[in-house]
Parts: sequence; structure tokens; C-alpha cells
Amino acid sequence: METIGLSCYYGKSIAVEDVNIAIEPKSVTAFIGPSGCGKSTFLRSLNRLHEVIPGAWVEGRVMLDDEDIYDRGVDPSAVRRTVGMVFQRPNVFPTMSIFDNVASGLRLGGRRRKSDLSDTVEKSLRGANLWGEVSSRLNKSAAGLSGGQQQRLCIARAIAVEPQVLLMDEPCSALDPISTLAIEDLIAELKDRFTIVIVTHNMQQAARVSDTTAFFTLMGPGEPGQLVEVDTTQKIFTNPTQKRTEDYITGRFG
Repeated sequence: METIGLSCYYGKSIAVEDVNIAIEPKSVTAFIGPSGCGKSTFLRSLNRLHEVIPGAWVEGRVMLDDEDIYDRGVDPSAVRRTVGMVFQRPNVFPTMSIFDNVASGLRLGGRRRKSDLSDTVEKSLRGANLWGEVSSRLNKSAAGLSGGQQQRLCIARAIAVEPQVLLMDEPCSALDPISTLAIEDLIAELKDRFTIVIVTHNMQQAARVSDTTAFFTLMGPGEPGQLVEVDTTQKIFTNPTQKRTEDYITGRFG
């Protein structure tokens, strides 16, 4: 996946300006930066969720397999199946069972056969390291799961439709340390199958889970967010090229 001159707007206000970044396949890329610099806005633009907000729009290109996902004729729903999203807070469907939560995206895609659904639901729950905890209560409400289990259920639901890319917007911010560790371990396993992009305010988390780190910031009050630097995570955290990156990493600002 690659963005070319991508800017994100809310009406006439520009939130993120002129971002050019190539996201390597089968790797974890972390977006870091101070609050309000547009990390989550930019992340949502990668699967056309930004445009769902009234008045929100983008200019520039987002290339996936040599196709611009914003081209006319490209179905946004198809984009969102190819580029899945896991949100900051678990957004399970509380009136649905655990099974139906995972199967919901499959059914929307036209898959109805029970045996096919059952196989994929089990595979997805195993992939999210949740099968052992829920296999005996698949018909129970998802609302009965803990916060960490609900977040892993959301990941299982996202990977069930076999996306190419998985976007995660601060997936651990509402979780306790044990659940956070479970999600981080899961990310490390999933990158063998998916390209993962994660927004996090936790720099230690970025250092632990990502292969590449992109630093965003505001250049001044009222200015749009900009991508300052992107490099291997090791280089960003030990020897960044830009002073703004170093100042943020060392806590001098942000």
C-alpha cells in the first residue's frame, strides 16, 4: 500500500497534508505523534472510512495493488473488506452471539452455508487466540466477554474476511496490561498473514510491535498534521534523522 500526496480534509479545514508513504507488505507499521496531529484521520483514509464523516474528503491517491482506492467506480465496501479496521474501543455487536459476530462480515459477502461459516469462524477465533476461551459458548452474547476478549473478537471478525491489510486505531488504549500484552503478541503472529498498520500513543508499544515507524506532528498552532519521518523502528528510536522526531522520542515536546 502506498499514499501519494494524500491530504485529508474536514470541510475546508485540512487535517493532514501531503503524506507520501509506502507501507511494506506482511509487516507492522506504527504511526506515532502528539494528539491532534491527524494519525487516526490518516489511518481512516486508508480504507475510505474518513469519507463516512459528513463533509470529510481527501485529495491525492491511495494505491493498493496498483489501483487507487479512491478511483471512480471503486466500491468503498469492497475496499473495507480488503483493508479491515479494528477500533480503539471494542465494537462488538452486543445483541449477537460470539459466532454471529465473527460470521457477520462473511454473511454480508454472500457466504451462507453453515459448515463453511463454522470452519471460518473457528479458524478466525484461533487466529485471534480466542478459540480456547470461547469455543464452549459460541452461541452466548458477545457482550459477556471481557474487554480484552472483545477486542480479540473484533480482530477475529476483521480477519475472517481475509483482508490484505489490517488497520488498528489504538487497539490497546482501553485495555489492562495483561490484555494489552495479549494483543501485542497477536499482532506479532498476524503479520505473517497480513499487512498491519497501527496508531499508538504508546511509544514503548510501537518499539515492541512494529517493523517501521512513521512520526507525524503539527508544525505549528493551527497547522495541519504532517509526516515528518518514516524509517525502520530501530532507527527512529535510536538515531532519527529529524530533530523534531528526536525531540518527541526523548520527551522534549508532545
